[in-house]
Amino acid sequence: MKNFSLLAWLTQLGLSVALPLAGFILLAVWLRERFGLGNWVLWVGIVVGAVSAVDGLRVSLKALSRLAGEPKEDPPPVSFNDHQ
Repeated sequence: MKNFSLLAWLTQLGLSVALPLAGFILLAVWLRERFGLGNWVLWVGIVVGAVSAVDGLRVSLKALSRLAGEPKEDPPPVSFNDHQ
């Protein structure tokens, strides 16, 4: 059963990366055709799509590591006032 859960997360990972990139590029192409904007809008769409795809990848990988049960990062050190 755990394999199906991991398969679902793998699918989510692919969608979290592919859909923002494709969506922003398609939106930029539509804006360019509809309003007669220059090629700069396509480059803006590519950059915004790539940034959102990288963020989706980061969030999905963090969720996958929590699902796999990897240990969390070390807690921050205790400050001077918190010593007992």
